[in-house]
Amino acid sequence: MDAAQPAPAPYWRQQIEKALLTPIRAVRRSHLPLLMVYFAYGATGLVLVAETFWVRKSLSFSPAELASLAVWFNLPWTVKMVFGELVDTVPLLGSQRRTYVFAGAALLAASLVLEAGSAGGWITAVTPDQAYVVAGLLGATGLVLQDVVADAMSSEVVPRTDADGTPRPKAEIDRELGMVQVLGRLALLFGVFAVAGVSGVLANYLSYDKVFLLGLIVPVVSVTGAILVRLETTERRAIDWRILGGGLAFGAAVMGLALGGVPYAQEIIFVFSMAVVVWMLDRVTRSIDHTTRVQIAFAAVIIFAFRATPLVGDGYTWFEIDALGFNEAFFGLLQQIAAGVGIVTLWMLSDTITRRPVAQVLLWITLLGTALALPRLLLVFEWYKVVGELFGVGPRTIALLETVGVSPFLQLSMVPLLTLIAIYAPAGHRAIWFSLMASLMNLALQAGALQTKYLNLLFPIARGAYGNLPALVVTVMTLGLVLPLAAIAVFGRRMR
Repeated sequence: MDAAQPAPAPYWRQQIEKALLTPIRAVRRSHLPLLMVYFAYGATGLVLVAETFWVRKSLSFSPAELASLAVWFNLPWTVKMVFGELVDTVPLLGSQRRTYVFAGAALLAASLVLEAGSAGGWITAVTPDQAYVVAGLLGATGLVLQDVVADAMSSEVVPRTDADGTPRPKAEIDRELGMVQVLGRLALLFGVFAVAGVSGVLANYLSYDKVFLLGLIVPVVSVTGAILVRLETTERRAIDWRILGGGLAFGAAVMGLALGGVPYAQEIIFVFSMAVVVWMLDRVTRSIDHTTRVQIAFAAVIIFAFRATPLVGDGYTWFEIDALGFNEAFFGLLQQIAAGVGIVTLWMLSDTITRRPVAQVLLWITLLGTALALPRLLLVFEWYKVVGELFGVGPRTIALLETVGVSPFLQLSMVPLLTLIAIYAPAGHRAIWFSLMASLMNLALQAGALQTKYLNLLFPIARGAYGNLPALVVTVMTLGLVLPLAAIAVFGRRMR
């Protein structure tokens, strides 16, 4: 053996230690506010199981209608550029960061109180269906507002110069920006993990209104982070009225279409939103060189395709409740396992995925994600009965295996793009930059939600009627494989 080559055992020990310690060594005190915001975002899952069962038992929406509502709930994320421009340019009570976190927390708290009051019967001015819609919009707006601040800080917390004013090497800055994105994803997953199991237990033993009120601890977490560490920025610039005014006009047009009962309003809004976001991105990125803009565009197209895949919808969850007998506690366990596996995977692969090309990472995520989601077919086609006779494995075990296999991939897929966005975030435009890129990615989710709505109309599911579910699941899985692979095949080779 060549003396210059490390022995296998010490080499792998070093690699494992490096993977374990890299995220810990990367944490700085200045990261605390943004990490607590991301943690709180993940911890909103504390009420998720209770909300799922409350909707199933007390509201009148069908899976197709819930899929349609998901498009509207995504709109605050789509107009994120308005919040980004405000955070970049307009101090709120003298603050460009902290007060916006407080405002977002207040909106989220109002959403939880409204759901609690409706579920508990002590808010009767609106019906439960109406309360769910209003609460969903309030909560989404509050989360967007806090997320805008955290995104901006994820670029600001990385110093560009040493203490003596000497510029730091670009590779070192880029690497640290990537690690901040990894830390943000980990904080979000730790938030999910911290409440997942508890959410199922609470929904199983407490009334749903009490669970919603307990959820008020979530906005307290993000507010605490904003209080503990000073998080203001020294970057100031004038308002770009084309972006702010255009964004406000865009938001007003969206609301008009939403409330006016215009046919195909969601589809019109989607096309209109794409045009507005692409125009604004072109305006903000004019200071970036052409080659870099092309690379970002290719990466954005690939991840857009990855995120624009449809979901099965709430009908699958109802099938698990009605046909498979999954209860609140088991759904909490599934969330707990998904978060735990996501944390371990992202933690161990943090060094690797920040060094790999975007297309390569997403190619493997797409292929592995589809393969590991195959156990879902055993459930919807009821093949689990045969598997149970042969191997003694029941539907709950199959669901656990699917959760373990699929759960890490969404968070892994976001890191490469977030790193790329952070690297090229223009000074003075960091919040609007992140907001526009996030708006583009959330438009992808809106495209997926529209597909989910149409597929649920094509394969209708109702409470207790799940005959169309197998065809729906197969169609969703096929689109989830074909759309990303097509984008990677066309654009992946053009990226360096």
